[in-house]
Amino acid sequence: MTINVLLADDQAMIRGGLKLILEDQDDITVVGEAADGAEAVDLARRLRPDVCLVDIRMPKLDGIEVTRALAGAHVADPLRVVIVTTFDLDEYVHGALHAGAVGFVLKDAGPALLVEAVRAASAGDALISPSITLRLLRNLAPTRQSKVTGPAQPLSLREIEVIRAIARGRTNQEIATALFISLSTVKSHLATIQNKLRVRNRVEIAAWAWESRLMDGAGPAL
Repeated sequence: MTINVLLADDQAMIRGGLKLILEDQDDITVVGEAADGAEAVDLARRLRPDVCLVDIRMPKLDGIEVTRALAGAHVADPLRVVIVTTFDLDEYVHGALHAGAVGFVLKDAGPALLVEAVRAASAGDALISPSITLRLLRNLAPTRQSKVTGPAQPLSLREIEVIRAIARGRTNQEIATALFISLSTVKSHLATIQNKLRVRNRVEIAAWAWESRLMDGAGPAL
């Protein structure tokens, strides 16, 4: 199956480089390019790509605004947005993820990680550059814990294990191997966890785990 991708970056040279990397893969096709945020939203809504790769700083609408328009909580049929940027700033990452992005990749992370992020997003998974994942979630947890709500229903011990694994950046396959369960069981747990936490993807699960202090054993009643 071919993964259709929309590229949004105000620098033509960057778009060209990303396109070369992606279209070197047999299963990825770039179906559109946007030079500003407004054009990105318009193209994405018309083309309905499998994945939108969006820069954080663009004219008219920035990457966070684009993400909110395409994947925000109010969007009935959200698209999958991955932020690709040179700016390793906590406020950008956190803003993008809470706006609905399913990934955040630094441009200097290398072609392999970019391709992996596109495939992960297309599969309904999420990926953040390893260099910022734990630092981001750990550093922001103390400042946001007062805003974190508990789960709608109690979490089982197994679900807590899965949440902690997600918060450490583990993939579904890694979780299945570590917990000696099937991949389908991991996916079932993820669906249940998302419903209980009232979140939409694994990135938000990870954010909840750190913000609620579950990762240091001092979290809310589960």
